[in-house]
Amino acid sequence: MKNRRNTDTSATTTVMKTGLVALAAISIAPAAQAEKFFSDSSISLLYSDQYETFGNQTRTDTYVTFENVTAHNWGGTFFFVDRNQGRGAANDDDDLYGEFSPTLSLSWLSDVELGRGALKDISLAGTYEFGGGTDATNVLTGLSFAWDVPGTIYFNTAFYYVNNSEISDDWQATLTWGAPFELGASRFLFDGYIDYSSAASDHKADFHFNPQLKWDLGHYSGNPGVLYAGIEYSYWHNKYGVGEDLMDTESAVSALVKFHF
Repeated sequence: MKNRRNTDTSATTTVMKTGLVALAAISIAPAAQAEKFFSDSSISLLYSDQYETFGNQTRTDTYVTFENVTAHNWGGTFFFVDRNQGRGAANDDDDLYGEFSPTLSLSWLSDVELGRGALKDISLAGTYEFGGGTDATNVLTGLSFAWDVPGTIYFNTAFYYVNNSEISDDWQATLTWGAPFELGASRFLFDGYIDYSSAASDHKADFHFNPQLKWDLGHYSGNPGVLYAGIEYSYWHNKYGVGEDLMDTESAVSALVKFHF
């Protein structure tokens, strides 16, 4: 989730990439019983002058983000790519970063319903991170748990082993959620993610809380869920795992516009 670590290629990376590619291939392979529930794409524009960078400095960036999410009875996929453009002192300091995250439902794969109580399903999960300022090629593999939480349209937890080659490997826990709500005639969506990455001998543990609060403007024209405006908040302690001696804890509010198609 926009967690840009320094990595390069190694034999271990190759093995884990192969496993992730296999998971992705299974996820998109046609099957007689496969059923597609939905697919959604969006483009977001974010702006803030409060992003933390090295040297305990803040910088101004404009981010353009493309996202695509699909849901099927066999699992789903999530893909996004960011393009950031630095402003002011960070002018022309820009890069491209993206992630591809497939999941494969173990209930669908085993033909055994694994949901119990609030637990809806368990899935094999992977993420391939690429690009960023260091041209990262990180590979995450693990398990994802989907939960039935009142007031949310999705609520997931995931636990990954993360293969890094320029720094020591670590573990990551991720929580994602989406909660629509109404105030009078207005509709809103509160969604986002929390990442926690463990420490290792050469980097610190980091914690990233990244929610968005969006106002559904499309609702007023009879097109709910199409156009949103709102804010994103990023609280990032030990950003990139480097520690506060090199980078202050990030506490950044971004203006946000998001269009779905």
